[in-house]
Amino acid sequence: MRMFGVAHHFRQLDQIDWEAAVTYQVASVDELQDIDYRQDTHLRPVRHHFGITAFGTNAWTAANVGDRLMPEHEEDEGSEELYIVLRGHARFEIDGNTVDAPQGTLVFVQPLVNRTAYAEEPQTVVLAVGSTVGKPYEAGGWEVWAEFDPAYEAGDYVGVVERGRSTLEASGYATPFYNLACCEAFTGQTEEAIEHLRVAFERRPSLREIAMKDSDLDPLRNERAFIQLFG
Repeated sequence: MRMFGVAHHFRQLDQIDWEAAVTYQVASVDELQDIDYRQDTHLRPVRHHFGITAFGTNAWTAANVGDRLMPEHEEDEGSEELYIVLRGHARFEIDGNTVDAPQGTLVFVQPLVNRTAYAEEPQTVVLAVGSTVGKPYEAGGWEVWAEFDPAYEAGDYVGVVERGRSTLEASGYATPFYNLACCEAFTGQTEEAIEHLRVAFERRPSLREIAMKDSDLDPLRNERAFIQLFG
């Protein structure tokens, strides 16, 4: 009787813990942060909003007919992407080909293929889902960096540091730390840049290889602390 009572007690606790746990999240695309990104596009950070760690996914929105939905780009080798037209009507331009994509269309694009898309109807939304073939997904946090990218591209490194440091540090992701370090290198904040690089390398060791050739970090190359980051 005693053992039964203990077991029954644990079953009750398990049931309570399960019922109290948050097992799902719900959000509409329009509720997510609207980030002005490259080439006059608008990004909605789906993966970051939900804290997804198994795959990358973001939404691209366009308010008006003719607006670009996503920047023209090629995905890295091995990086596959599926695009789902959630709302409206899109026109994809993929490797010189035009693809008509009304609501409900699925468009799968191979790595190293040039792609972009435009809205054919107002308020069009395209969801992108992707990951790298044969590798565990690694969340780099580029979505957190995205809102500061236009300032970086314009050479406003001081503005990125002043406006973005707290947000980029709080994200905990390697890519924001790395890019913040690049801006700090340009603005002469050597100690801060090296410390942020150290954190970035700890969280994503593969960034060391990129840093070895990245001209953004040239102002740091003669610093002993910088050299020590590479062993």
